[in-house]
Amino acid sequence: MSITIRPYDEADAHDIAELYNRHRDNPNPVVGGITGDELRRELAERDTGTFLVAVDDGRVVGTFGLFHNTGRRSARAGELIADMFFVAPAYRNGVITGRLFTEAVEWMVRSGCLVLRLTVNPANTVAFRLYRRVGCVSVGQTVPGEDGNVELHNYIPLILRSVFHDLGPEVKAALGGLNSFATVTESRDDELRSDVRVVDGVRTVDYCLAVGEFRLTASVDVDRGAVRQARITGPDGDSRELRVAEPPYRIRAHRRPEPHRFTSGALTVEVDGDEGTVRVLGDGHHGPLFVSTWPSCRADRPAGWREGEPRDLRFAPVPGGVRITERCGDDEITGTVTLDEGALCQEFAFTRRPGRLFQTVALRQGTLALDGEQPVPLGLGLGVRDASEVVAAARVLPAGSAPAWTGAEWTVRMPVTAPARLIHSGLLERGLEPGPDGTARLRTEFHRRTAAAAGATPAVRPLDGARRVQLDATAAGVTSWKEGTAKVLRSPHPRVRAFGNNPRWSAGLWVTAEPARHSRATGLGWGVRSTGDWEPKQPFGLYEPQQGIAWELDAPDDTAAPVRVVVSSPAGGEGEEAVLWLTPNTGRRTTLAVDSAGTRWELDSGDFRQIWASAAAVRLADGSWLTCRPEHPAGDTEIVLRTTPSGLLVGCAAPAGGEAAWRLTVGDGPGV
Repeated sequence: MSITIRPYDEADAHDIAELYNRHRDNPNPVVGGITGDELRRELAERDTGTFLVAVDDGRVVGTFGLFHNTGRRSARAGELIADMFFVAPAYRNGVITGRLFTEAVEWMVRSGCLVLRLTVNPANTVAFRLYRRVGCVSVGQTVPGEDGNVELHNYIPLILRSVFHDLGPEVKAALGGLNSFATVTESRDDELRSDVRVVDGVRTVDYCLAVGEFRLTASVDVDRGAVRQARITGPDGDSRELRVAEPPYRIRAHRRPEPHRFTSGALTVEVDGDEGTVRVLGDGHHGPLFVSTWPSCRADRPAGWREGEPRDLRFAPVPGGVRITERCGDDEITGTVTLDEGALCQEFAFTRRPGRLFQTVALRQGTLALDGEQPVPLGLGLGVRDASEVVAAARVLPAGSAPAWTGAEWTVRMPVTAPARLIHSGLLERGLEPGPDGTARLRTEFHRRTAAAAGATPAVRPLDGARRVQLDATAAGVTSWKEGTAKVLRSPHPRVRAFGNNPRWSAGLWVTAEPARHSRATGLGWGVRSTGDWEPKQPFGLYEPQQGIAWELDAPDDTAAPVRVVVSSPAGGEGEEAVLWLTPNTGRRTTLAVDSAGTRWELDSGDFRQIWASAAAVRLADGSWLTCRPEHPAGDTEIVLRTTPSGLLVGCAAPAGGEAAWRLTVGDGPGV
């Protein structure tokens, strides 16, 4: 076996696509696979820094990419985003993984991009431990978001570049002999926690690097992307402060100005003063109805749909809206955003073609109707394959089409005047095609609907036999629930295991605080329990004093009565959620019945990744059904269902602050 690590060549595209398609655990999956042409387009659209391939006897067996943007995210100045890091299973116990990572970082140092960002599924303990071992730290969200990942940063290249000029010849010689960061940095634990310390009001992370017989300690300002101070200690114990060079770039800090707001009827538009992101909010809908990113006058630096980089934007009011201008050297883009009689109009004029923009229709429940096709329920993997990981594999919507999204109280319609790409059922990537007058125009229409009256709840016969529910404070939840002979929940108790993207699964029913379901940065998390201890709460419940969350369970002996769970939580930050989680006892695939915006759908769990509902029923392994619904239905109480290789995960979400009650019933049919 002779492994070669080399830069990507376009002739590799087909082999790489086949490598990814052969292995379901690749980090960039798209249902049905991708083609070599789609991979080539993806690498071009991401503004690739470098893309390395590992080759064995002419066969591609591994990849590692460094990108300025990935669709989801956009790197700040001096940063690169690592993605498409994949090694074929037969090669994972060898040296390929370390060599790919080390050669990519060496390229970073030479290029002047000094901070590495990456995302990882924390339940993939092998990958998570690897990244921690090579110096990756957590500076933001410490639990997985909707995409199942946490983000880590690696500042070692920044530290070495910042102090290299002041290192002695022995230290420089030791640096030249490094072949892996795993031998350099002190080991960090595998806990999902922040590595940030606040020092004099500055968010910092600390490093201790072993360079030969020398010890290099450094403190990094994570918001400014610069080393604050560093010290070198020799084998004799003598140490000295190092002179720190400023990085060869400047990071624009968030100013957090108030958004520019304007209203028309039941709609309100908010334009972010830092990023230029447009949000449309509608009466009766929890969270925004629609989000559109700013395209940027730098085509290679578009905002991602998860985040945007602060930009130097100028705002001026216009009738019915606002005008936004960005200048980059000699290039300029001007966008005018107006709202009139339910229509959001976006007009763009530019000196050079700007970057693409991403638009999210944020109706979680309802249907998507494409021209000439039957409406499909909204959700990930429903109707439209989810190409979130490889945008180039998205479905093309031709000019002249007019997709429409219909929810309980709103319909969103989008006339497509230039080809667009549907990344999943609620996310589009748009290019800007100028008209005869040089202006590119986008239009989105919002129509208020009368919500359909709720249908009668189907009658369900309860199961015969006794109801037995066991709750355990050490597991932070319900570890067993049986109705007669039917096992309702799956639970690993007394062990702790991974479930989906949750590395701390310990019960079959539990409660957590999560980021908002409509959060652009993260979306709803995966129920990772806090590290705080849960205390028994009378008569039958638990309390977690660290977060102030409490919940009580009422399980009457009469199985005709529902199990009732009341969740109490303190008011959190903007948009925080209190979520009741369940892992129903189902087979690998099962049937579900959901009420999505007043329409009942019956689905196979193998046919989607995620769907939201106002009520849901799950067929259990013995053929009985578990039905979940809010006690007091409202627009801000919803249920999410996620299919994972571990099984089905159900989350019952309500805004934090106050109480939310949920009814859980088990019977011979779906109560939806």
